[in-house]
Amino acid sequence: MRLIVLDRDGVINEDADAFIKSAAEWVPVPGSMEAIARLTQAGWTVAVATNQSGLSRGLYDRVALAQMHLKLQRLVAAAGGRVDWISTAPYQAHEQSPARKPGAGMLRAIAWRYGVDLAGVPFVGDTFSDVQAALTVGMQPVLVRSGKGRRTLSSHGAEIERLQVPVYDNLLTAVERLWA
Repeated sequence: MRLIVLDRDGVINEDADAFIKSAAEWVPVPGSMEAIARLTQAGWTVAVATNQSGLSRGLYDRVALAQMHLKLQRLVAAAGGRVDWISTAPYQAHEQSPARKPGAGMLRAIAWRYGVDLAGVPFVGDTFSDVQAALTVGMQPVLVRSGKGRRTLSSHGAEIERLQVPVYDNLLTAVERLWA
């Protein structure tokens, strides 16, 4: 099985410092639906690992989150693809949950779900915590400039370079260059 893990906000959909709180606010990053469709059509299993502290902050509820993910699934299906699994961590940073990135709990749950070793599995994210989580379990981190990616490069660029993390403009560019 060829597994790829994607962060959600900033990679698949536009991000907002004030959080994405509803399906109406959930807007795909240009090209991301096509990218996921290309992965699906090339035989990849696509999983999502997303911190969603807005739940525990009371900014939205599980119904709103489910509606966002239903919109994601519908748009990806319309493009000819699918997301096979979505793992969420509703915790805030101060709770120090191992599920929340930079912890690797969601990634380990995905590995358990599919019965795979994560060594070398690509994980596409836009934050340094995505890179850290990937490295914790031996995954291959890939950084995109969309979402918080440019900010991540401003604050952690030297480390990203030292770690030899590939950097692309967005998910579609990464998929075109690396996997499909």
